[in-house]
Amino acid sequence: MKKALLKYGFFALLLAPLGCKTSSPAATQAPAATWTPQKADKWFRSRVWANGLKLNVQESVNKVEFAKQYTANKAAWDKAFAYFRDTNLEELPVGKYPIDADNVTAAVTDNPTKEYADTKWESHRKFIDMQCVVRGAEKMGQVPIDQATVTKPYDDARDVANYSAEGPQYEARPGTIFIFFPQDVHRPNIKAEGVDRDKKVVVKVRVAQ
Repeated sequence: MKKALLKYGFFALLLAPLGCKTSSPAATQAPAATWTPQKADKWFRSRVWANGLKLNVQESVNKVEFAKQYTANKAAWDKAFAYFRDTNLEELPVGKYPIDADNVTAAVTDNPTKEYADTKWESHRKFIDMQCVVRGAEKMGQVPIDQATVTKPYDDARDVANYSAEGPQYEARPGTIFIFFPQDVHRPNIKAEGVDRDKKVVVKVRVAQ
């Protein structure tokens, strides 16, 4: 009897560590994916997101946020890029177009551009702006939201807030998409030298929470 108990205790000791390893939830949890600037830049330059799209995304894009939003909402982004790829943007009439219900929509404008003083800094919370000039040219300002001061509080119905800020301006011409995330205060529709108007397609993609 004594030998049997000793034998049982010996096997119990052998099995106990195995039980501890399999019962620990931490042992089965994978670490959360993170995007460093280096990883995001490599991903951006690989163009795996483009799916055959020939247009470029402007270098000023927040690459880390781009990678986060794309991977969190890939189906919507793929539809947005496919729209740019497969649509004859120059011939597209002015108007609004659904792409994926209210998750991805397009708006086409063909208007005179404005003097700098007649434009505004703005940002959005619900939707990401993908702005692409298809004819003519304009300038677009861009600055991080923490470097801007609110002048008109966020309007939920219009999904916009306005700011005062100072930041660089980029010339937008056909062939390039500018992407503005909620943390990007931007100032579009600024008159470019020698160009008085432009036709532009703005695709809005819902922000992934």
